[in-house]
Amino acid sequence: MKAKRNQTNRQAVFKLKHEKLVGIRKRQLLCNGLLILFTVFSFNLVTAQEELSTEEYKPFSIGGHLKNMHIWHGSVVHPGAVFATDLEYNSRNEKFTFGFWGGASFSTTDVYNETTEETVGAYYKEFSIYTKYRVSDKFFIEAVSHNNYTGVEERGDVLHYWSYDKTQGYNFVDVNFGYNVTPGTLLYLATIVGGGSGDYEEQADGSLKDSWTQYLEVSSVVWKNHDSNLSLFVGGAWSFFTDKTFYTEGVGNVINVGATFTKNLSIVSYKVPIAVTAMWNPEAEKTVLQLDIALF
Repeated sequence: MKAKRNQTNRQAVFKLKHEKLVGIRKRQLLCNGLLILFTVFSFNLVTAQEELSTEEYKPFSIGGHLKNMHIWHGSVVHPGAVFATDLEYNSRNEKFTFGFWGGASFSTTDVYNETTEETVGAYYKEFSIYTKYRVSDKFFIEAVSHNNYTGVEERGDVLHYWSYDKTQGYNFVDVNFGYNVTPGTLLYLATIVGGGSGDYEEQADGSLKDSWTQYLEVSSVVWKNHDSNLSLFVGGAWSFFTDKTFYTEGVGNVINVGATFTKNLSIVSYKVPIAVTAMWNPEAEKTVLQLDIALF
């Protein structure tokens, strides 16, 4: 009887491991498939191009930003100075966009390595992929693969850039919708796909239930003149499936409140766009001030 029970236990463990492996592969296929399908869908829609000359149409662009810190949806992604850059393609009619966004820090954050039992410094590193289709002047659809692999190797893990295992904690995809209620007011809804990067809640039986966290933000320009403007924003997160969300420790909450002042700073004949954002996260009781300088 004991041998039979041991055999039954081994079979149950094998079945659990097999189901977990199948689940991981399904999530990888889902995340990659969403990006591929969205890109193909967008390319197929971009068929009616405006008749512009080759000199006027510039399909590719690059950008570079210097920031004192990097914040996103009410959280501080990195507390130190960061250089961020992007490479972007835009269709001739400006409806379709496909691009890469990356960031690297000048300072490190502490990461604990369980193998060596030591705390080591890790530089912030991110390489994300995004695509957007502007359905109209007011409405757009967007998909983003966020790939923040800060500290992965430093903590002793093996880096798998294209892995979307929900428990590894650095890759996830969100699908987003934006609607301009007025030219200066934007409603933005982001949904994290399939429990990526820890967007799940552990159940009593040890299983992981995907949260599919929703993030809704309203931002509006409340003042402007010829070279500057002030906008206010408020954002909150919740889940229809679990109490815990990607952005909160407990139930859904308001997590992103603040204001952004932008201005074109004139240096000789060159104008440098700068933005200062005051951000308050009521749920985390955190307040920061971010400076963002667009170098090119």
